[in-house]
Amino acid sequence: MAQKGVQLDRETFSCSICLDLLKDPVTIPCGHSYCMTCIKKVWDEVEKKKKIHSCPQCGKTFKPRPALVKSLMFADLVEQLKKTELQAAPADHCYAGPEDVACDVCTGRKLKAIKSCLVCVISYCEKHIKLHYESAAFEKHKLVAPSKKLQENICSRHDEVMKIFCRTDQQSICYLCTTDEHKGHETVPAAAERTEKQKELEVRRLNIQQRIQDREKDVKLLQQEVEAINGSADKAVEDSEKMYTELIRLIQKRSSDVKQQVRSQQETEVSRVKELQEKLEQEIAELKRKDAELEQLSHTEDHNQFLHNYPSLSALSESTHSSSINIGPLRYFEDVTAAVSETRDKLQDILREEWTNISLRVTEEDVLLSPSEPKIRAGFLKYSCEITLDPNTAHRYLLLSEGKRKVTLMEQQQSYSDHPDRFSEWWQVLSRESLTGRCYWEVEWRGGGVYVAVAYKNISRAERFGVNDKSWSLRCDANSYKFLHNKVQTVLSGPQSSRVGVYLDHRAGILSFYSVSETMTLLHRVQTTFTQPLYAGVYFFHSNGDSAELIKLK
Repeated sequence: MAQKGVQLDRETFSCSICLDLLKDPVTIPCGHSYCMTCIKKVWDEVEKKKKIHSCPQCGKTFKPRPALVKSLMFADLVEQLKKTELQAAPADHCYAGPEDVACDVCTGRKLKAIKSCLVCVISYCEKHIKLHYESAAFEKHKLVAPSKKLQENICSRHDEVMKIFCRTDQQSICYLCTTDEHKGHETVPAAAERTEKQKELEVRRLNIQQRIQDREKDVKLLQQEVEAINGSADKAVEDSEKMYTELIRLIQKRSSDVKQQVRSQQETEVSRVKELQEKLEQEIAELKRKDAELEQLSHTEDHNQFLHNYPSLSALSESTHSSSINIGPLRYFEDVTAAVSETRDKLQDILREEWTNISLRVTEEDVLLSPSEPKIRAGFLKYSCEITLDPNTAHRYLLLSEGKRKVTLMEQQQSYSDHPDRFSEWWQVLSRESLTGRCYWEVEWRGGGVYVAVAYKNISRAERFGVNDKSWSLRCDANSYKFLHNKVQTVLSGPQSSRVGVYLDHRAGILSFYSVSETMTLLHRVQTTFTQPLYAGVYFFHSNGDSAELIKLK
């Protein structure tokens, strides 16, 4: 309640002219009090206009002009009120800072404005805005959030509030502008234009919100795709490691088996040889003993004794090895080594071939940027692109349709201006649009035949499509198809059709040509690396009247 009392006292001792506390208060004859400087300024203006002095509040007139004397009692009361207000002064956060909108009515340290009036073109704090809420005279005033740009609502030419919008010049104006520089223009009240624009704004917001929802769905799908890619890659790594580990184990087992078999066979063969060796050594010892006995007998001097002992010593035992041992080259297990070497070479070849296959499979897993090539026409149509022909590249005997989608070979030269991009030697033309990413288009041809091609922009203007490394072309006539690139020609087979579909995945380096009828048949596919953007091309080689059209796909 104390706060309420302070506010009432302040209103009592406020000047109705400046709306602030009285300064050097004076009371005029009718009883109303004002700041001396305020009432003096008002009456000075009245004298200039030669009007009668009056009270700004009650309108009572005075003649002559009353003398102004400071009211000491009012001055004392105002000073006491100021001291009271100092005790109940607003907190620092209520005062306007450098970034805040300040109240235009406050004197001294200004309070923060809580509203700006578009009619008064003034910003008010909580105290000074009260009159707008309490007085019926301010009902039609437009209050908005505090703004530092109120002066932008004032016409710089007429110093009037701009309440009108000129649709002709798309700008806000005042009512006086409609009588001079905007006279005859389509004008409407700014509020009405705001209503229309508000409707457009809501529609745009709905579109934006829908796009946000769509993009959020896309982001969610992409996140799911990332998770799927990571999961699939982790499983592929795990499975491949498992399979390669199994393969390594199998090779190690086979190595162990070969080692075991070789050692076993080695042991068998060595044992057999050593057994024979022992028998031979025994036979040698026996022969040496017999030889020693015979030598001793040969030295016997007694003839009778010699003849008596000779029969028993001359008899030899049967040999343990009837035939002589014939040792060949020492190559006992070389065949095993050769067999293992052969297996190793075969395995290396298989691994080398399969590694290429595996590597290609890995690089083909470009989930988003290079999906697999579509299988049906509906899938290709998702990548259909609008292509028009560039007249600056057309040979002078080629006539382009008005929409630049159809080209016809003519008997007479066309009146094309000179241009560095124009083909000079061959009846061919390139598209205006460059082709990157994934694109699909179809060419409908009539007459003797046509080359459907793609090429880099910097292809020589004196060369035809397919005879260099900067262009790829498919020759179509009534009987056959041929593919030509860098002077290498490939004869193709496929159903004859007057419509050719071309699919390009620039990033993946894929270029495919299709025969299009009720079904699509692949004629030829190129797998390479494209180093520049490509352009669609058409080249005629037959006779006048032949035509080709880039079909507008739905």
